[in-house]
Amino acid sequence: MNLVSVDLNLLVAFEALMEERHVTRAGQRIGLAQPSMSSTLTRLRALFGDELFVRSASGMQPTAKALALARPISDALGQIRGVLEPTSAFNPATARHRLSIAATDYGDLVVVPRLVEALRREAPGIDLVVRPIIDPAASVASLEHGDVDALIGGHLPASPRIIRSTLFTESFVCIRDAKRAKLKARLTKDDYTRLPHVLFSSAGGDGLPGAIDTMLSRHGRKRRTAITLAHVVAVPFAVAGTDLVATMAERVARRFATAAGVSVVPIPYDVEPFTIDLLHTRRAMANPALRWFIELVNRVCGTL
Repeated sequence: MNLVSVDLNLLVAFEALMEERHVTRAGQRIGLAQPSMSSTLTRLRALFGDELFVRSASGMQPTAKALALARPISDALGQIRGVLEPTSAFNPATARHRLSIAATDYGDLVVVPRLVEALRREAPGIDLVVRPIIDPAASVASLEHGDVDALIGGHLPASPRIIRSTLFTESFVCIRDAKRAKLKARLTKDDYTRLPHVLFSSAGGDGLPGAIDTMLSRHGRKRRTAITLAHVVAVPFAVAGTDLVATMAERVARRFATAAGVSVVPIPYDVEPFTIDLLHTRRAMANPALRWFIELVNRVCGTL
């Protein structure tokens, strides 16, 4: 292919279509009216010899060819933007900026405090808004549409329009009332299923089977969920002074163990750890402030 004949704006349009999955919205993002954007899509199809985006009830769905092109085109455009961008465009120490992220309860408790500390030290002029992730799919959609700049948490759904990076790995532990734990430091498998459990459900669930229950079922076991709570912070305080047991992420459990009067003990089963991830759009890397912020999140989480 002769690059002289290729219009770079076509690649910009392709990137917008990949992220928006809607011709009109993609056009609005890059300043083209709907007829012009449709014409641009026709030129893109001719350029790559493929339909690229096919209409469906849920929007313009990318073909296999479009999915294969998405990352190389995004990376290429990112490099071009980096070359054209002034090197002094962003100074965190003096910048005035407002960032918006969404985080799970875990992210709020473990990542955000350290992130705020780093922001106040390195970029005191940057304001940060942290929204809750209640419906993960809806939060990913908000990220895709530019309503938030990044997502932080575990078990977040995938999207071909989103870049995901693993910040660190987290393990599960149990918590028990500290006095009871002194009498018996370790739980047996029988103890774990015999004792009543506290379950955290941010979506207001009613104790329906989750990862732990699925694991237990493979062993022919079942637990009783006696209490279901909507806030993870409430869990250790509910366990304290009772015969209840709870399964929690280790960093959260240790953060509240002393204050709540509970002890952290191992789970008597092998439970797969999970990752805490950072999600952002490809276009975020073209924004100096967002690129710096993403690097900061990764740096902060490297110390957790």
